[in-house]
Amino acid sequence: MLSFDYCHFEVSLSNEASTLAAVNEMRKAAQRLADEAVRQYKIAKFEAAKRSNAECSLPSLRMEVEEIKKLSPDDWTSRQKGTVKALEDAEFTAARQYDYDDDRGDRFGEGQF
Repeated sequence: MLSFDYCHFEVSLSNEASTLAAVNEMRKAAQRLADEAVRQYKIAKFEAAKRSNAECSLPSLRMEVEEIKKLSPDDWTSRQKGTVKALEDAEFTAARQYDYDDDRGDRFGEGQF
């Protein structure tokens, strides 16, 4: 078990290992899995904070962009263009969910330790 930031990550592996070396390798594999869980937890927590901040800014950005879009795009100032882009970025961030690196494939398949 590994504790980090008031969270506990526990890994349980079973094998009919008959040597201390085999047991030690399983211990190392379990520690690597727990370390990876902590690494992913840190990313997930950071991404959740970013998503929350983006969600909070969406209503005011949407209202501001509504007013900007009443103007011709040729008349937009650089600040107004930036505000429209900020809304797009905030909507993307608010909709994004961290997938715990599932798109990377099986990093911990057999033989990876």
